[in-house]
Amino acid sequence: MAEITAITPQLHDKTRCSIEVDGKFYCGMKLVTVMQYRLKVGSAVTAERLSEIQLESEKETALDKALFHITATMKTEREIRDFLKKKGYLEDVQDFVVGRMKEYHFLDDEAYARAYAENQGRKKSARVIGMELKRRGISDEVIRETLEGLTGEDEAASAALSKYLRGKDVTDERVIRKAYAHLLSKGFDYETARRAIEGLCDED
Repeated sequence: MAEITAITPQLHDKTRCSIEVDGKFYCGMKLVTVMQYRLKVGSAVTAERLSEIQLESEKETALDKALFHITATMKTEREIRDFLKKKGYLEDVQDFVVGRMKEYHFLDDEAYARAYAENQGRKKSARVIGMELKRRGISDEVIRETLEGLTGEDEAASAALSKYLRGKDVTDERVIRKAYAHLLSKGFDYETARRAIEGLCDED
């Protein structure tokens, strides 16, 4: 059994408070819920009971916040979970929100990966795109399938090369060597970087 050691109003939302258990932040909760369940400093409580209370009282509020969070851009499941965690919602509430958003087709990691790769494929290497999708919580299997269907690697390398060489002397061999190294640092493989350099040389 744990003990509630602090209940403090949140700075950015006066209708909610932060609950500390055994001296550490545990979750956020609506003030009306705290009063409804008579939670107070010194109360003995289990983690399971706090999770039940939050799920019962705040799942719809959490869902509304998550849906508003995706109005500007698509999000991955991990991004939604991270968003809710920062708001102080426990895993049971996160599970409810993610499940409901999937039912509404507002959350689809495969569709997110395809859209992201299509948008970034003209500017970045497949390797970099894969790393960025991984950071956003996309599974290895989905990343692999997404990158297999990705086209435009040569065009992306040429665009990156042109951007790097803007204003530089392309007849200087040292500049070309640095440009080649730059493409490798951006995640393009040796052959793709070589083709981009050769294409530049052919143009000039």
